[in-house]
Amino acid sequence: MTQEATRERILETAAGLFYEKGVHAVGVNEIAARAAASKLSLYRYFESKERLVEAMLAEHSDRIHAWLIRNTADAPAGPPRVLSVFELLLEWFAQPGYGGCTVVNTVTDTRAAPAIAAIARRHLARYRALLEERLREMGVADPIPLARQLLLLIEGASVVTTIDGDLGAGADARAAAEILLRAQPPSTG
Repeated sequence: MTQEATRERILETAAGLFYEKGVHAVGVNEIAARAAASKLSLYRYFESKERLVEAMLAEHSDRIHAWLIRNTADAPAGPPRVLSVFELLLEWFAQPGYGGCTVVNTVTDTRAAPAIAAIARRHLARYRALLEERLREMGVADPIPLARQLLLLIEGASVVTTIDGDLGAGADARAAAEILLRAQPPSTG
């Protein structure tokens, strides 16, 4: 097995365990055993558990954003293209076993350790940037506040779904997003 494959297996194993149990409830011994790797291998790739958590979260964020862009790129222009981001995320929130946003869970579990908080801020900034881009394409004159409002709806739907198990939260958030999009003045350009 290659070094890269071992590193990826450790990351994947850690991500699953952290999601299932929380960062503080999982030790490096459990991660190494479940990944069929030695602690020495784990520490060869990640100098500490904290570095492992940071690597896992950064890679998770990268994967989520690439998935969002890839799966919404062909949506029709205008409001449907903006709402496609919503629909994809809300579909994910409704999947069995959805236990909340990995980024939010990790920030909460680590009490917003500075490096984790920085990754989380970048994650949210990338969501906002994607929404801003889609709103600009739609002709929204000032997309920044609207992108923030849409992001609040997405994140709120995630939290309500996680805590309440209410799969209708996503549909409610999407309906509110549609109202916000319809309220935008027509493009003058």
